[in-house]
Amino acid sequence: MTMRAWMLPAGSDGFDKLSMQDLPDPTPGPGEVLVQMLAWSINYRDFAVAAGKYFGGVLKAPAIPLSDGAGVVAAVGPGVTKFQEGDRVQSAFFMRWEEGPPRMGPALGDGMAPGVLAELVVLPESGVVPMAASLDHAEAACLPCAGVTAWNALHEGPRALRPGDRVLVLGSGGVSMLALQIARATGCEVIATSSSDEKLEVIKGLGAAHTVNYKTVPEWGPWIAQNLGGVDKVVEVGGAGTAEQSMMALRTQGEVALIGVLSPEGAPNPRGLMMTAGSMRGIFVGSAAMAKALNRAIDVNGIKPLIGARFKFEQAKEAYAHAWGPESFAKTVIEL
Repeated sequence: MTMRAWMLPAGSDGFDKLSMQDLPDPTPGPGEVLVQMLAWSINYRDFAVAAGKYFGGVLKAPAIPLSDGAGVVAAVGPGVTKFQEGDRVQSAFFMRWEEGPPRMGPALGDGMAPGVLAELVVLPESGVVPMAASLDHAEAACLPCAGVTAWNALHEGPRALRPGDRVLVLGSGGVSMLALQIARATGCEVIATSSSDEKLEVIKGLGAAHTVNYKTVPEWGPWIAQNLGGVDKVVEVGGAGTAEQSMMALRTQGEVALIGVLSPEGAPNPRGLMMTAGSMRGIFVGSAAMAKALNRAIDVNGIKPLIGARFKFEQAKEAYAHAWGPESFAKTVIEL
């Protein structure tokens, strides 16, 4: 028996190199779970993997891409105790970081660990998380990377979010929109930036109290501090190119949660932290325990991850192209 899977070739330099192939059906070994995948979502790091610019560099061998997906357990290997056939599950970004301090290692779809853009995927038991009961598979597929990243940025670490805090999110990507939803469910006020007035109107309709067009207001960090009183938390998805502005937007003892992959170039001056006794904390997705905490919050608060566009499994290349383009908003999902 064979299954369909999307593959990137060794030496891939872009997502246009994706091709669909027939591969033998995988079989779970001891401690492993076989998942029939039903939905997937695309993250920014998936473009870096496809272009050979992720941490591991150019792909050394053909690889199945993507870290984020959801489906149904089709079979379990010997020794598996947490899952059984028929369970609705989602992937865990790091296969071996279940809880506690970071235990990162290879991450799904990075060229060193398996990807999930296939009809059937074998994962270790520690690399699978039960879905939120209130979500469908497409919604759950939005969470393993972007959702857990947003949760870690807002609710983990020494400066966990509190009701009444003010949160700044940058842009309209998956992490930022999930952070907006989580922050609003926590009882926080949200400020959002974008270069598109049209997208800012949509974001305001999603609950943002204030919006700032960073093309119109290029010094948006000091502007937010001076005109809106600053923020307690910045979900900093830009990186070196925007970090200084984010630091300038803080109010006293605020935190910049640094995800930082969209704008990697620059040499930020940390003076903003000095002026506010602020801090910066690095975020690299999170653990399976964080994913479970996020899913509990989703069920309790009725959060529905925002899906900007949906594509069929056969349209994976078109899904990548949309997610890379200017019309992308929140999460781009592929469904079987």
